[in-house]
Formats: sequence, C-alpha cells, structure tokens
Amino acid sequence: MTELKITSKFTIFHTNTELTKQDQELLNKAIEARDKAYAPYSNFCVGVSILLENGKIVLGNNQENAAYPSGMCAERVAIWTAAAQWPKTKVLKIFISANSSKKIVDKPVSPCGACRQSLSEYELNQGSNITIYFTGETGNIIQSDSIKDLLPLTFDNTLL
Repeated sequence: MTELKITSKFTIFHTNTELTKQDQELLNKAIEARDKAYAPYSNFCVGVSILLENGKIVLGNNQENAAYPSGMCAERVAIWTAAAQWPKTKVLKIFISANSSKKIVDKPVSPCGACRQSLSEYELNQGSNITIYFTGETGNIIQSDSIKDLLPLTFDNTLL
C-alpha cells in the first residue's frame, strides 16, 4: 500500500484593496454580472468575469429555471461564452462573486463540482494554469493558481 498526499495552496486577500488594479476591475465586473443573475427560486446569485489572453473580459451569471435541472451555473455560462466567442484563446483569470437576498454571504463561494470539472477541461486543453478567485458578498477573497487545487484528481481526456 502507498499513501498519496495531495496539498493545495491558496492565497487569502482580506480586502479587495489588496488586489491589483486589474484584479479589482475583474472583481467589480464579476459583481456586476452577479447583480444581473436570474435566480428567482434560490435567490442565490453568482457572477463571473473571465480575463482572456487577448485582453477581452467575458461575463457570466447563474440562470435558474422552474425545472431546476434546466438552469446553469455562472462559471459554465462564462467559460462556454468565452469558448464560443474566442475559441482557442487562453483563459488567464476567473473571478467569482456570490450573494443572496436571504442572508449575507460573508465567506468565499467556490465553484460547484460540475463547474470545477468543466473549468479543468479548459485548463488542461490550453496547457497552462488558470488563476481563480472566489468570494462572497463580503469577507475574504481566495485565490488559487490552478483549477487543480480545487479538483486535484481530475477526470480528463487522458483517461478516454
């Protein structure tokens, strides 16, 4: 028997003023997208901004539906929009922000499992890491240098 130990490294920013000016702008864009989310059932809104290698910023937000499985998470809306509009353009950074009308979201909200898997596909295909930041409405901002920190044992195309 062999033991496998996996570690992940994250950076915690205690306020948005600790971010670079560019990253503050990307966070603000994620908040703008979050504020436009369609979440009449859960009242839990998520917004995403993605910085592409060509300098373009792509936005996405969660879209709910009365038939719950028919909705879509903000991360996948954004990454698929980026891929549809600028195929083969590398994703450099992803910012995620979440809030709720039911309570203050005061801790970072990371991507769900399905979004982690989807994001990992793009990171693997582009051959370089994607830096991801996530936060709630208030509180800390967590940064990871790679989707692999969020999903270390990824199911990928090398298994197919």
